[in-house]
Amino acid sequence: MTIAEIQDEIVEEFSMFDDWMQRYEYMIELGKSLPLIDEKYKTDDNLIKGCQSKVWVHAELQGDKLIFTADSDAIITKGIIAILIRVFSNQKPQDIIEADTDFIDKIGLKEHLSPTRANGLVSMIKQLKLYAVAYQTQLN
Repeated sequence: MTIAEIQDEIVEEFSMFDDWMQRYEYMIELGKSLPLIDEKYKTDDNLIKGCQSKVWVHAELQGDKLIFTADSDAIITKGIIAILIRVFSNQKPQDIIEADTDFIDKIGLKEHLSPTRANGLVSMIKQLKLYAVAYQTQLN
């Protein structure tokens, strides 16, 4: 699936819920299904700067696709990174770099997060795209 198709799927899933309590519960469930980062990657180097809670992300190139694994010490944050990894993992670095993230506005995520979590969300997207830039450079 393309990044846009995955984003559309997420928008559709979130539209099934009537209120934000249900959406938060869904995000927590998504967090539980997150492909967990290997303990050896839970280092300061893999921590996302700008997040109030701890979020570790590891990126690895497999063939021409970038595979992300992650973890967080906060359940909502874990759900947020799970959504982002679902969108960006197993995609080509160039596609990640060029990807639009307007699906976040479509599901209303940013406006329903505290300012610190919203900043963390921006930091997570930025970090995933930075990994893509780094690996794209290796591919060229």
